[in-house]
Amino acid sequence: MATLVDRLDHVLGVAAATPLADTFGIRTVEDLLRHYPHRYMTQGSELGETEPPEGEHITIVATVESATLRSMKNRNGQFLAVTLAADGQRIEATFFSPHKLKHVVVPGRRGMFSGKVKYFGKRWNLTHPSYVILGGDDNDGAVVPAGRIVGGGTLAGLARGAVDASGSVDMSVFDRAFVPIYAATKDVESWTFMRCVRQVLDQLDDVTDPLPESVRRERGLVDIDTALRSVHFPDTAQDKDSARERLKFDEALAVQLVLADRRRDASTRVAARCPPITDGIAVEFDRRLPFELTAGQHDVAAEIANDLSAPHPMSRLLQGEVGSGKTIVALRAMLQVIDAGHQCALLAPTEVLASQHARSIRSMLGSLAAGGELGSHELATKVALLTGSMSTAAKRSALLDAVTGDAGIVIGTHALIEDRVEFLDLAMVVVDEQHRFGVEQRDALRAKARGNTSPHLLVMTATPIPRTIAMSTLGDLETSVLTELPRGRSPIISNVVPARAKPTWVDRAWQRIREEVAAGRQAYVVCSRIGDGDDAETGKKKTASKSDDGPETTAAVDMYDTLVAGPMHDLRVGLLHGRLSGDDKDITMSEFNTGEIDVLVCTTVVEVGVDVPNATVMVIMDADRFGVSQLHQLRGRIGRGGHQGLCIMISYLSPMGGSFARLEAVAATNDGFELAKLDLATRREGDVLGAAQSGTVSGLRLLSFIDDEDIIADAQDCARTLFARDPSLANDPGIASMMRSAWRSDRVDYLQKS
Repeated sequence: MATLVDRLDHVLGVAAATPLADTFGIRTVEDLLRHYPHRYMTQGSELGETEPPEGEHITIVATVESATLRSMKNRNGQFLAVTLAADGQRIEATFFSPHKLKHVVVPGRRGMFSGKVKYFGKRWNLTHPSYVILGGDDNDGAVVPAGRIVGGGTLAGLARGAVDASGSVDMSVFDRAFVPIYAATKDVESWTFMRCVRQVLDQLDDVTDPLPESVRRERGLVDIDTALRSVHFPDTAQDKDSARERLKFDEALAVQLVLADRRRDASTRVAARCPPITDGIAVEFDRRLPFELTAGQHDVAAEIANDLSAPHPMSRLLQGEVGSGKTIVALRAMLQVIDAGHQCALLAPTEVLASQHARSIRSMLGSLAAGGELGSHELATKVALLTGSMSTAAKRSALLDAVTGDAGIVIGTHALIEDRVEFLDLAMVVVDEQHRFGVEQRDALRAKARGNTSPHLLVMTATPIPRTIAMSTLGDLETSVLTELPRGRSPIISNVVPARAKPTWVDRAWQRIREEVAAGRQAYVVCSRIGDGDDAETGKKKTASKSDDGPETTAAVDMYDTLVAGPMHDLRVGLLHGRLSGDDKDITMSEFNTGEIDVLVCTTVVEVGVDVPNATVMVIMDADRFGVSQLHQLRGRIGRGGHQGLCIMISYLSPMGGSFARLEAVAATNDGFELAKLDLATRREGDVLGAAQSGTVSGLRLLSFIDDEDIIADAQDCARTLFARDPSLANDPGIASMMRSAWRSDRVDYLQKS
């Protein structure tokens, strides 16, 4: 018999367990049983995929429509060209052992086919996939891995129910009402998981339930033993749904227990109390403001002021639409901290943004930012800037201002995190576009606070990335929201251009820029990469493509040359990207700010924080290469003055595809919250209790922050009740073990630092 903690190599044998460990990190019985099916095949049905990503390994259930022997074009030999029907789709599959397979893969037969997706034009296919034929004329079915035939080339050679290294599988599992389909690879196919899970469940002892019976009964949840068995091999739809509901609740509760424990720990931390005063720099700043703050800005400022007055560290997310005035709210909070005799740090993801923040804050403060200078106000402080590309003398000056306390506000990039950066009395950290920083980086800056105190933390974002939404939904951060745009700001108009289908529309985009420049305004042209084969974000080599099986990608340096020689030949065109020196970036941005550049060709270095009120048009090349959050951030750079903003998103993908539909969804709304939901649905939550910020690495296997809000809320109430009754969980060992087993200790460590 077996238990959840047993090693798989002891239960399945080394040959079967090794690929699971090497490919998926699955090493124990529980690891395997927690690799849940992501969908199910029902008897007699087909199961397709809609626009799967190229290169992804997928499993479909399809009927063979045709199978034709064809000759190779460039060498001797033949291949078997197969057309598969699945959910109304036609998928081509190619096999390179035609004479061995032509009597197996025949029209009318239904099977599971598993392989890597490859696009040719608008259609995708599978090349030499592995497969299982589900029933046939002379047998019950067989597994045929790619590249070889099991059982001497005939199906009859396979023993029904065999479990061995040949890849044979108990075909009776395919007779069930629901057949599990797993995330798989060429080394560990979906049916391999079926075979391994079936073998483990046959040996598994009854699993002790960590949830108290009272908790299960109150919510109508099945026990964990039933859930783990039924989620893999349900007999009915009700069995499947009940199992998934129980396992979702477990995931939600595990997260809520960790967060409840974190909140309890945070309540014991000490932070500098920074109550507002009536005769300090903050009040003087308010008195000098040339405009009236929105009602939302006043409300959020009051929330933050109240947090800063408490003896425990603030941990607040400031969510605001692009251009809603987050920076001025953060500045007022920092001035409140300075009034209390402490320092603040503002962490920005790029040098362009850090420099922009420094210029903007100094401009807003005026003489209040000239501390130590002749003619400065008596309440003035210094605003220091520290970035990696600054000269040695400038860095030395900024470091001195930070360590002596002369600078009440120190703005910088990752350079602020370096060991040599010291503060006299850091009491508040503001992180702009927090998703650009890992939790380790934020923790390093927090550690620079004096003594045993923890600094207050304010993180800002215009469009939450999936991880941010997840953490907020789970109640981990106090959240403030700015929804109003400053007076005079017009919503941005966005359009999507299908460049291949409508090439003249691209020409019209350049004409629109010329019209705006003629009216005295400016424009951005944003590209996804720099050029010379380098990716704009990573700097890694990347080959541009311009063919039917992939979208075009336009490099910034090439776009600059094209515009200068063509449609913008008589305009002043500038180029800005991450490989330029710090001085060159500053010069270019300064010239764009002052109107000496009409059109700025750039990469995503302008994604956040850049404020040029005269810029009204943005053309985003290869817009499908950007995430929802990036697109929203980018277009937020325009329309910041009194004129209407226009964003033109150009894509070379088919207008019928899912990526193009995503662009149209972005163009349809300026609502950051709606876009955040779209981003979450597209990219998932990220590893909520880990270092991953977003993407496919998710610590949540079944739980969805879009679809399961009721379960999350219920789990939050349950966790609070359990902790209120027993803060140490000493009397609930099952609950404590559930929290530990569901989330590895390193994930919890990351959470404590986030």
